Order: sequence, then C-alpha cells, then structure tokens
Amino acid sequence: MIDALLNTLPQTGSLKWIGLRPGHREDMVVVPEATAEAGVGLQGDRYQNRKGGSGKRQVTLIQEEHLTAVASMLGVERVVPELVRRNLLVSGINLLALKDRQFQIGDEVIFEWTGLCHPCSRMEEHLGAGGYNAMRGHGGITARVIQGGIIKMGDPVKMLAAATSGSSGH
Repeated sequence: MIDALLNTLPQTGSLKWIGLRPGHREDMVVVPEATAEAGVGLQGDRYQNRKGGSGKRQVTLIQEEHLTAVASMLGVERVVPELVRRNLLVSGINLLALKDRQFQIGDEVIFEWTGLCHPCSRMEEHLGAGGYNAMRGHGGITARVIQGGIIKMGDPVKMLAAATSGSSGH
C-alpha cells in the first residue's frame, strides 16, 4: 500500500523562477531560462560539477509554498527566492515526494533527487534574525542532472515513473 502511495504523484508543478550563483558570495543572477548539462549542473552556476566529483549538489530547488511559510515565521510579507540562494523555485508539487526519484522539468531535462538542501548561516545575513531557524525544514532539495537541455520559467515539473532496476541509493 505504501509503495503505491509513494509512486503516485498526479500533481504537475510549475517552474516559477531560475537563479544562478556565478561565484562564492556573489549575488544571484535571475534568468528566464537555463541550460542544464547532464552530470554537470546549470551553465553559469558555481556548483557546476566539472571536477569529476559526485555532483550531488548540481542544482538546488525550493518550493514557493515554503517561502510563504518562512515569510510568515519571520513576520514579513514576502521572501524573494534570490535571498535563499536556490537555483529553481517550483510551485504546485511537493519536492519531498520526489525523494529517491527522477523528475522532469520542461520537455527534456531530467533530474534526480540527491538530498535535502539544509539552510546555512548566511540565512541570518539574508533574511535577518531567525532566518536560519525559519528555513529549517523548508530549505528544499538538491539534485543532479541526468539528461540535459533547456529549462524555462513556466515549464511543468513532474515526477517520472519509478525505475524498474532498483533504487539510486540516495
């Protein structure tokens, strides 16, 4: 019964925002589209995996719904995505339901969940006092690019059918 529930996610989300971090401590660059490279990440982002590592943090994603919760906890009207320094903002799909799964954004790009994206101490700097604790449990996920291509704001986000050959182990 639980397996059937874990494999059922009829909701299709939407890609609402794309941001790239060109370098350590540099401001986010908001773009209308980005090129995802398999095994590498997003072109122009500092977390591109070009050194042959595991690339578990090639791309970071966060839910728009979580930014609303964080804003509420901080007593502010809105938290803009560039403040939390994630690459992709999605809405309408539960990112935690993608655990250990592959998912697709747009017509061709396939990602694979690699873990949770925990907040760092910079959240205090970007969101103010209490920013770190407000982000706990709301930091989003990390993913690697399995199949590359172009993603654009407004693209659909959907879970792919479970692989028939075992789990990725993440």
